[in-house]
Amino acid sequence: MMTKSLQQLGDSLREILADKLVSVVESFNEITAEVSAENLIEVATTLRDNENLAFQQLIDLCGVDYSQFGQVEWQTNEASRSGFSRGVETGVTMGRLQFGDDLESVASEGRRFAAVYHLISYRHNHRMRLKVFASDDDFPVVPTVTGVWKVADWYEREAFDLFGILFAGHPDLRRILTDYGFVGHPFRKDFPLVGHVEMRYDPEKARVVYEPVSIEPRVLVPRVKREDHRYLSDKPAGEAELVETNKDA
Repeated sequence: MMTKSLQQLGDSLREILADKLVSVVESFNEITAEVSAENLIEVATTLRDNENLAFQQLIDLCGVDYSQFGQVEWQTNEASRSGFSRGVETGVTMGRLQFGDDLESVASEGRRFAAVYHLISYRHNHRMRLKVFASDDDFPVVPTVTGVWKVADWYEREAFDLFGILFAGHPDLRRILTDYGFVGHPFRKDFPLVGHVEMRYDPEKARVVYEPVSIEPRVLVPRVKREDHRYLSDKPAGEAELVETNKDA
């Protein structure tokens, strides 16, 4: 059940920002507002400066790849004798994606990459999430919000590094987590788990060299604690109690 405070925030967003927002969703006691890329800076500035909103602080920014949104390979509610379904079921899954595999996207054009901003208003004790999609899946670009919240600088560099989202107008958009020579963006759904290249130090060349990946592709199935004969109580009373105690531990 949504709180009165959350309801008031949703009403304020709809009233103040009106047609500048694509949608306002209230779910799980959280509010997510979606905005188009062309309205991002205007909306962000209003969220910060309007007295009834006053979202002065950006607490996090992350990228999202919706290319296989809704498709899951982890069916962990139940376990079979062979373990969870990751890497067990056939077909294209993230656990099996390797070199040359095609990613069958379920995201519509212009709805694959999104930047998500987590905001807090200390004045009103409100939190909200702002989301913007890049209009071009092949070349995802959204405006930088470093002019609105300076703290976005490194967050945007991280989203660029991991997802390949470009932030137009960013003062210094460089990789921040991966190496300068890194190939690709590792948090994209079509990035192979073993990577594209590996690096090592070559003592003869006295420098780091890059080579094709030599790791054998494999998918590990997690171990599952099952209700099997180890926990049956057809043993002497003392031994059965010990087994039950170990089970609970």
